[in-house]
Formats: sequence, C-alpha cells, structure tokens
Amino acid sequence: MEKLKIIICMGSSCFARGNEDNLRLIEDYIQEHQLSERVELSGRSCAKQCAEGPNISIDGVPYNRLSKEQLLKLLREKLPA
Repeated sequence: MEKLKIIICMGSSCFARGNEDNLRLIEDYIQEHQLSERVELSGRSCAKQCAEGPNISIDGVPYNRLSKEQLLKLLREKLPA
C-alpha cells in the first residue's frame, strides 16, 4: 500500500497562520488512530504562497487557508480510521 504523503509548510508565515497547530493536529490524528504505517509526514521550508497560508499538500494536492475543522475533515476522508 502506498503511503499518503502530507507536506506541511514550516515557513514562519504559515506557522504563524496556523500550521503549528495543524502539525500538532496531524501528528495527534496519526498517533490516535495508529496510522504511522500509512502516512509519510514531512515539512518544507516555504511553499512560496505565504499570503495563502497556512499551506499543506496532501498527495500533491495543495490546500490553503485550512482551518483545524477543515483539516480534520480532510484527514478523516483520506485516512479513515
């Protein structure tokens, strides 16, 4: 099975706009549902879309301005427990 690839922008603008919390939410979701074997989580320094942040990419699809609720919904869709 191919792993779901999640790339989170770690740039200061995205971190200030919510990716610090989003990273914690993703890590907690993966741990709570024992999904570490199904997910490849990584960071990148800057997605060069600071005004659109926080920026996250899931399997190559960019997502911008995600709230925690939207991100959780995406995780549930992509990684059903």
